[in-house]
Amino acid sequence: MGSPAKEKGRYIEEGPQHPVRITRGFWLFDTPCTQALWQVVMGDNPSGFPFPTHPVEQVNWGDCQEFEGRLNGRVEGLSLSLPSEAQWEYACRAGTQGARYLGDLGAIAWYRKNSRGQTHPVGQKAPNPWGLYDMLGNVWEWCEDGHDPEFYAKSPRDDPFALPDASTHRVVRGGDFRCNPSSVRAAYRCPQWPSRRHKEVGFRCAEYWAPGPAGGPEGAERPEIATR
Repeated sequence: MGSPAKEKGRYIEEGPQHPVRITRGFWLFDTPCTQALWQVVMGDNPSGFPFPTHPVEQVNWGDCQEFEGRLNGRVEGLSLSLPSEAQWEYACRAGTQGARYLGDLGAIAWYRKNSRGQTHPVGQKAPNPWGLYDMLGNVWEWCEDGHDPEFYAKSPRDDPFALPDASTHRVVRGGDFRCNPSSVRAAYRCPQWPSRRHKEVGFRCAEYWAPGPAGGPEGAERPEIATR
């Protein structure tokens, strides 16, 4: 987790680069949450670029919590949350170790150079090796953690999580359609007030399961949820 000292565009709080172990499996939406899904669950569309197939934006951290709570209540057995920062980076990298999961940024991300100043439909760019789209670019994605610029130096190896309080910045990851390439990297971390809403910030949901019988039967399939 984090970036090596010589990575181009690196910021000091991306280090030290360190090993992390994620001890339980999780599912992750293969795209950011779309406006269409948000509309079905929440009954409105707060987005500044209102198109059903685009990622929902102008949602704050608390809005995401409410969305997940409502959707969990509609699908029996579902338990969605935001990913932790460690889980987000693990999913973004998908086994790769470079600044990005593919060297050609334009092939995988909407960013300042190719976005024309707006969001775009999800899933149009090449996915990462695990089939996840738009992990970089298009919109920033909220994580569950609080933001601590020194957390990497003191975080535990297993399932690191910076516990937030009400006044703490939260972490957003991945960069957005207005970002320069230096911000559209797997290790880049950005603090954001949890109450703020921006056209550049959306989210995707995760679901975590504890190992063993409490996590459900081995190989169990989760309910299908369309995100497009």
